[in-house]
Amino acid sequence: MIQKIHHVAIAVQSLEDALRFYRDTLGLPVHEQATREDQGVKAVVLTIGQSEIELLEPLGPDTPVGRFLERRGEGLHHICFQTDDIDKDLAELKAKDVELIDQEPRQGLVGRICFLHPRSTKGVLLELAQPPE
Repeated sequence: MIQKIHHVAIAVQSLEDALRFYRDTLGLPVHEQATREDQGVKAVVLTIGQSEIELLEPLGPDTPVGRFLERRGEGLHHICFQTDDIDKDLAELKAKDVELIDQEPRQGLVGRICFLHPRSTKGVLLELAQPPE
């Protein structure tokens, strides 16, 4: 099931401001960046050891990350666990009555992903990701 923490995601108002700290001050290299219209975010993934940090800037206030920032401000958005078989893991979680945001895996920035609802995870938004081979 879970292999490791793949990344920790941080919601930010401005990617450029956040990059000044994470990239320029801490020296973390940018691994990937993209705009995901389907998820309503601009995202940057930075490498740190064998894990990553994902910075998320909303494309607007009515997006999931935009609403998160309005309610909670900048900070930890979610933790992502890496799996080697997301379909199997998602089926097992459904069988255990875990409340899901995504009923089926979908394509994300880091591979095939799905989110588990914080009501089932003690208040933390969790993501499962199966990176491409």
